[in-house]
Amino acid sequence: MATDGIEAIYLETHNWGKAAKFFQALGYELEFATDHNSGQLRNGDGPSVFIAEVPESQEIGTQIVFKVPDADAFEADGIVEVVTPFEETHYGRREMTVRDPDGRTWTLSAPVTA
Repeated sequence: MATDGIEAIYLETHNWGKAAKFFQALGYELEFATDHNSGQLRNGDGPSVFIAEVPESQEIGTQIVFKVPDADAFEADGIVEVVTPFEETHYGRREMTVRDPDGRTWTLSAPVTA
């Protein structure tokens, strides 16, 4: 089974408020904000942008999250190195981390099934 496109872009920032305003100026609408300086924005039907504030002492990162319709049916091709298998998250998704041939890590995200 293959992925089903990009689900989200995960961005870390040192200033949640400024980052959110930047994306809102580009036409993104706030879907929700948390009480710990993070939140999700979306522009139309495209992938969401989830922004999380991290301490100034921490380097900021970016992660692309790919959709997987069914974690149980997903089988990684031999070229795809599985770093961590699918695990249920506290926010209601199952996520897997994989590594590409150049060493970058990617997140695969699937719905939790009963």
